[in-house]
Amino acid sequence: MSNKNQSINKGIFKMAVVDSFKKLDPRVMVKNPVMSVVEIGFVVTLLLSFVPNLFGGHYGAAQIPFNAVISFILLITVLFGNFAEAIAEGRGKAQAESLRRTKTDLTAQRRRPDGTYESVPASTLRKGDVIRVLAGEMIPADGEVKEGIGSVDESAITGESAPVIRGAGGDFSSVTGGTKLLSDQLVIEVAVNPGESFLDKMIGLVEGATRQKTPNEIALTVLLAGLTLIFLIVVITLSPFANFVKGSIDTVSLIALLVCLIPTTIGALLSAIGIAGMDRIIRFNVVAKSGKAVEAAGDVNTLILDKTGTITIGNRLASDFIPVGSHNLKELVNVAVLSSLFDETPEGRSVVDLAKKNDVGLLREDYNDAENVAFSADTRMSGLNLPDGTVVRKGAVDAIKQYVKNKGGRIPEDLDAKTEQIAKEGGTPLAVIKNQEVFGLIYLKDIIKPGMRQRFEELRKMGIKTVMCTGDNPLTAATIALEAGVDDFIAEAKPEDKMRLIKQEQSQGKLVAMSGDGTNDAPALAQADVGLAMNTGTTAAKEAGNMVDLDSDPTKLIEVVSIGKQLLITRGNITTFSIANDVAKYFAILPAMFATILPQLQVLNIMGLTSPKSAILSAIIFNALIIPALIPLAMKGSKYKPIGATALLMRNLMIYGVGGIIAPFLGIKLIDIIITALGIANI
Repeated sequence: MSNKNQSINKGIFKMAVVDSFKKLDPRVMVKNPVMSVVEIGFVVTLLLSFVPNLFGGHYGAAQIPFNAVISFILLITVLFGNFAEAIAEGRGKAQAESLRRTKTDLTAQRRRPDGTYESVPASTLRKGDVIRVLAGEMIPADGEVKEGIGSVDESAITGESAPVIRGAGGDFSSVTGGTKLLSDQLVIEVAVNPGESFLDKMIGLVEGATRQKTPNEIALTVLLAGLTLIFLIVVITLSPFANFVKGSIDTVSLIALLVCLIPTTIGALLSAIGIAGMDRIIRFNVVAKSGKAVEAAGDVNTLILDKTGTITIGNRLASDFIPVGSHNLKELVNVAVLSSLFDETPEGRSVVDLAKKNDVGLLREDYNDAENVAFSADTRMSGLNLPDGTVVRKGAVDAIKQYVKNKGGRIPEDLDAKTEQIAKEGGTPLAVIKNQEVFGLIYLKDIIKPGMRQRFEELRKMGIKTVMCTGDNPLTAATIALEAGVDDFIAEAKPEDKMRLIKQEQSQGKLVAMSGDGTNDAPALAQADVGLAMNTGTTAAKEAGNMVDLDSDPTKLIEVVSIGKQLLITRGNITTFSIANDVAKYFAILPAMFATILPQLQVLNIMGLTSPKSAILSAIIFNALIIPALIPLAMKGSKYKPIGATALLMRNLMIYGVGGIIAPFLGIKLIDIIITALGIANI
């Protein structure tokens, strides 16, 4: 670990310690019913440490040390719970502070009505203003590029050092305030008002203190409050019961019993688990606009993914050369390379690379006097015009056929059959000609990203259905879907088709996730339960989604689902452990507490604890110590493995259920031995 990271960790730790005391404010504690009860218990036991007979009884000065120790342990319990939440918030605040440093007192060149530009503070910019940014300047506000194209350094936002291209029109026109223009100049229309920028939203989102509880958290909080109320009623009835059997139980012991029986472990760590889940999403370079989105990701049933750029690498590459007519492979490869020698597109470079595998390589320097003919939408061809009048072209088969016919050439009889075969296999055929003679076909193929089939198999084990959406024809779509291993596909998909699929799945009670980057994806992103918008996409897409991927990697949706499941599983594991703890603490305290009143209960003192006081002290000390012991688990999260729900439940019960029972028995007994040896049990 670097010194810088160590200093950051120390800073977060110190801040969390201070915040732990600040959170003792009852107005803050009331948001956590379980820990509020513990804090009230601390106040009551503190008073009883000074006035042991405050609520009746005939307790002498000998009771004061016991009351004081219990009071101190309860305070430590509350502080440990606050510390867990504060340490989680501290990481978010540290990230927010790092983001704030990217916001400086920028100035902007705003366009006047007469077309000239004036220098104004960036903070005064309003939605609709038009600004000019020159190379080397910071982009002062979020917006859409209206004029120009340039290279933008987004490392301050995404953490990625490689610059990206932003330009007017299309799906790559969105720019973010706080990034830096490296080349050329851009004219940008501001898309937000002050305080509403993407960076402002990020800062607010990563600060755990401003985070709202999710529905799942609220439901669990209500459950914990209900359990606390039940145990409160149970404990209150113990005093009359003791009086009935001619005995008595002091108030401090009852408070200690209550604190040990209520689910303090999960109550103390619940908020930290949620904040840490948001933090893991942020550290994965994904901004979740709400904790609800992260939780929804954990319950996703259907995952909708685009084909191009998500399942495939985004560009069709040459995978084979297929001669036609009387020409052989070597003749075709030579002409194909010549047609692609100056083609800088991924497809063109892939033709040259594939040719090298066939031991054919030409030097560009040998053809510097040739005329390069770039691809155009009109001709749908590209190639070279050589000085001797030779014409070399590659392009769409129908365009090439028409060109050859116009030149008086002949179409080989096997061209159509081989073209159709490539299409059936899901590929794209490019015809290659020299003058008016067709030499053959280049087989362009969508290349599936490495490991995609395995990733989809993992999703299948999670119980998640994967659906590929593509504009390709059904034949091509079916081939790619089969090769990638998705469960289903939609061919020739339009925006309304995605919406229809999402609504159909949701009508069956399923949660749906999808990724997108274009304006046409915005309706579907808004409709989906988890909408992952690409940072390179349009403003409309980013506003519609409830998550934004700063790296613009659509496949990251798979990791987002895993993080969501990790959050839910972590919460379930600690809840199981907490409830199992209560069972063990019940057997530790209750029999020992009543053994002096009802000797028959001594048989239930299976731990063989020394005395009622040592039993209470041991249990409540263990109750306090287990909270910081579980903070690393709450922060890191339980490791998620894509196994079935039944297997997952059994693993949960065996590790955290059985472990939650065994650990307190061992821990409480060990503490009892230690405090007995130190004489603390006799206070």
